[in-house]
Amino acid sequence: MDQNKITEILNRPYSRELLARDITRLAYIATDGTPRSIPIAFSWNGAEIVLCTSKNSAKLPALRQNPQVALTIDTESHPPKILLIRGRAELDVVEGIPEEFLRMNGSYAMTPEQRAEWEAEVRSLYDGMVRVVITPTWAKLIDFEVTLPTAVAELAQERAARQATSA
Repeated sequence: MDQNKITEILNRPYSRELLARDITRLAYIATDGTPRSIPIAFSWNGAEIVLCTSKNSAKLPALRQNPQVALTIDTESHPPKILLIRGRAELDVVEGIPEEFLRMNGSYAMTPEQRAEWEAEVRSLYDGMVRVVITPTWAKLIDFEVTLPTAVAELAQERAARQATSA
């Protein structure tokens, strides 16, 4: 997919709303060859999706073996808004706690005291983390207003053609 088209899709108002959410589902192929899909906190920096994970996470060997991933960010209301992204994961081992990790987990409702306790616990638990940086290579927004899933759009076109010939 052309980078300009990806940028256009990711800059749509619904896409920007979805990219401001807390959780995405990351799909990847595990080292045993079977698919995995996991919920994970994320941050969007305007060009890349950033996930943070522990240095001993089971997904890291899988992402090193096959860095191709897919992400889904969606709403729980009807009609759903769904942002689908594909890309390649790059792994960046860092010392300490990445700022993205602290920001992406900062939207949960916590009192200032709870936030301080949580951050102290995080800093005592991790001596470093891995930033999983995903640059989108493909994107699709399904909003059920302008865009539909491809199969549903095809069915709608077939129905319109049937109705046009029977009229």
